[in-house]
Amino acid sequence: MALNKSMHPRNRYKDKPPDFTYLASKYPDFQKHVQTSLVGRATVNFKDPEAVRALTCTLLKEDFGLTIDVPLERLIPTVPLRLNYIHWVEDLTGGQGSPRSGIDIGTGASCIYPLLGASMNGWYFLATEVDDICYNYAKKNVEQNNMADLIKVVKVPQKTLLMDALREESIVYDFCMCNPPFFANQLEAKGVNSRNSRRPPPSSVNTGGATEIMAEGGELEFVKRIIHDSLQLKRRLRWYSCMLGKKCSLAPLKEELRKQGVPKVTHTEFCQGRTMRWALAWSFYEDVTVPSPPCKKRKLEKARRPLTFTVQGPTAAELHAQAASIGRAPATPAESVAAWLEKILTDLKVLHKRVPSGDSELSLLLTAVENTWVHVRQKRREQGRQLRELPRAQPLPGGSPQPGSALAPASTSTDDGSAQAAADDAPEPHGDGKKPDRPQEPERGARDCTESPSTATPSAHVRGASSPKVSLGPCLAPCFLFKCLLNVTLEESNVVVEMHWVEGQNKDLMNQLCTCLKNFLLRQVAQPI
Repeated sequence: MALNKSMHPRNRYKDKPPDFTYLASKYPDFQKHVQTSLVGRATVNFKDPEAVRALTCTLLKEDFGLTIDVPLERLIPTVPLRLNYIHWVEDLTGGQGSPRSGIDIGTGASCIYPLLGASMNGWYFLATEVDDICYNYAKKNVEQNNMADLIKVVKVPQKTLLMDALREESIVYDFCMCNPPFFANQLEAKGVNSRNSRRPPPSSVNTGGATEIMAEGGELEFVKRIIHDSLQLKRRLRWYSCMLGKKCSLAPLKEELRKQGVPKVTHTEFCQGRTMRWALAWSFYEDVTVPSPPCKKRKLEKARRPLTFTVQGPTAAELHAQAASIGRAPATPAESVAAWLEKILTDLKVLHKRVPSGDSELSLLLTAVENTWVHVRQKRREQGRQLRELPRAQPLPGGSPQPGSALAPASTSTDDGSAQAAADDAPEPHGDGKKPDRPQEPERGARDCTESPSTATPSAHVRGASSPKVSLGPCLAPCFLFKCLLNVTLEESNVVVEMHWVEGQNKDLMNQLCTCLKNFLLRQVAQPI
């Protein structure tokens, strides 16, 4: 559960995720949905609606003493996510453990926000609903938990949000909550045009009725309607809030609030499991305390986090055994991995040099002046195809092929006497003879700089403390793509490679290089020289 560390600090599941094994032993209805993996870990199939419902009902019963019924054809809420929202409303209103009154717009069949808020904090809720099935289930869930004195479920017309619900109300509510329909149509609900094609499919099932998951214009227009109502109601509520399923909805809604002159606006992120949601809140009261938006510390930490990959023990041992083929005799597998990385970087024309490091690691300072690692595999395959299509020359009377023909040796012998038969597996950034792609203007400047005598020969790259240093020259200083520090560390039998960003134009280029280095190491073991 990758995002749990970023849950709300008071979320009970932040540091203690649900124990499926314990819950299965206590609740038979949940036990039948728990499976045991090959390593003995209890798991739940989150793509099974019945399993998700069983988990939600079990957590509410175990951790909050709540008993609910939810039909499979209506939205099945996840408890950690809803709990994050409740805790944020506590932050907005200063209402943790204090009596507060709120409105839940579209409470759903589970009526989960009012039930959590009432059971945890004694809050009073006005819960609105437009769907008949959801309305009936919500009333039943309130009654069977003896919460009728704190939660009032009301049926409202289809198009209404706040205005009709408050028409007969005279009190000033502390807040409103809303989990709006995310999608504008069936295609978006199925992920056809609402999801980036590069993202993996959702890890959980998408349940819910039409009114729960779809609205005209999607969540963006739905929340704009709440904003429109708030402009008329203004101080009838101290805080207006809503949860968003798409980060791209946040900026236009904040801009809409700015245009309308709303004085207090804030937002936050809800992180749980593999899911992220965003929330927006605004107020017309000048005396409210505005919680700060998510601190940039987490984003900065993510940006500073090194790129890492692990060379497993058997792979590191094989690279160590093959190190002699590149003229090296390292003493440890970590040194062998570093030697292979230096060879790959040399072939890719990435400037590098050894720098002082700790006793247990080897460090290289990398300076990339040209993107030579993109489409390497495609270029290598194209070169192989061109070689296969060359016409075969007739052999000379002596049986030797004509020089330069397709039957002639592809390369000369190396210093250790072995032929470069696997040159096809070595990095060949521009082996097809074509000019390299120039996707960015700064690369053109970098390429011009590499034509200087100080950098024309790849063998001039620094590969050790005793190697000659490369003089970058004044023209290279402003032309590099990025600089990073590469650390190679031995951990038990494995070798860990880390790449730390130093400076440059685009960190994505370092990500690409990291993947390229890892793939070359694995390919070397699969097809050794």
